[in-house]
Amino acid sequence: MQLGNGSIQWLRQDELCLRSPSMSITLKPGTRLISAVCSTEMIVVKTPGGDVELTIGGVDALAAGTPRDDSASIVAGHDGGTSMGKRYIDIDATLELLCTKPGPGVPAVGGILLVIKGSAPLPSSD
Repeated sequence: MQLGNGSIQWLRQDELCLRSPSMSITLKPGTRLISAVCSTEMIVVKTPGGDVELTIGGVDALAAGTPRDDSASIVAGHDGGTSMGKRYIDIDATLELLCTKPGPGVPAVGGILLVIKGSAPLPSSD
């Protein structure tokens, strides 16, 4: 979550609500993911290796093509929304996701919300 002063605030899911157990998954670059509770869709760009506890909207992310559960809803604090074409990273920048379809759910790893990756400065053109 980005604050107005440019600093970043990391929030844990269990600070906002009661936490339900999540399923860890192994991700590969190019894997397409969807939210179980909203229209958000993402593609994995970079992974830390190993299993990741990934949620979108506070509920476990699903592989593309998996049917969504219309009875579930977005967890409070995970409803800030995603933006099309933006890249989302974790604290260590070891996981990077690209939003391919925006929605109200925000991605998180281990209960910590991902933030929009900042743009790299362009080289000067002297």
